[in-house]
Amino acid sequence: MAEFFQATLAFPAVLFTFLLIVCVGYWLLTLLGAIDVDEDAGDLLGALGFGGVPLTIALTLTIVLGWFLSLVGTVLLAGLGTGARIALGTLVLLVALVLALLVTRLLVTPLRSVFHSGPAASRADFIGRTCVVRTSTVTVDFGQAEVHAEDGSSAVVQVRQTGRDDLRAGQAALIYDYDTDGEFFWVAPVETHLKD
Repeated sequence: MAEFFQATLAFPAVLFTFLLIVCVGYWLLTLLGAIDVDEDAGDLLGALGFGGVPLTIALTLTIVLGWFLSLVGTVLLAGLGTGARIALGTLVLLVALVLALLVTRLLVTPLRSVFHSGPAASRADFIGRTCVVRTSTVTVDFGQAEVHAEDGSSAVVQVRQTGRDDLRAGQAALIYDYDTDGEFFWVAPVETHLKD
C-alpha cells in the first residue's frame, strides 16, 4: 500500500492526484446537497466534443482517466534515474492527458441523451424533413414512412398524400404538414416538391 501512495505522489501522477482529490471533494459536497451540478460543458469543451453534459462530469471523467493512465506510467518509470523520469514523465503526462480526453469524448456521447435539456420533441419537428416510405404505397388513407429526428433517432410515422403520386416502399418523400385530427403527416414525393 505504501508503494501505491508513493506512486500517486510521484511525477507525473501527482498532478492528477491533486485534481482527483478536488473532484472527490466536489462530488461529496454535491451528494450532501451543498452544491449543484452545473448545466453544460460550455463552448470551449463543447468544441472538443464534450457538449451536452455537465462540465463537472466531463472534467471528472477526464481527470479520473488521466490519473489512472499517469499512475500506470509513473509505476513503469519507477526504476529510472531522475533525469530520465522527468523527461519520460512529461511524455507520460501528455499521453495520459490526450488519451483521457479521447476516451472521455467517447464516454460522453451516450451520456448526452441522459442530460438533454432542450425543448421536448414534438411532431412538428418532423415537418420539413424527408422520410422514406415503408409501406407498399401511400394513399389518401394509408401509408407509413421512416423519418430521422435531429438527434439521429428514427421513427415510423403514419403518412398520407393528397394527390395521385406514385409513392412506393423505399422512395423519399417530403413531410410538409401534420394533421392533428387524424394524427398523420402529409407527404409529397421529393421530386415533385423540388419542381414546384
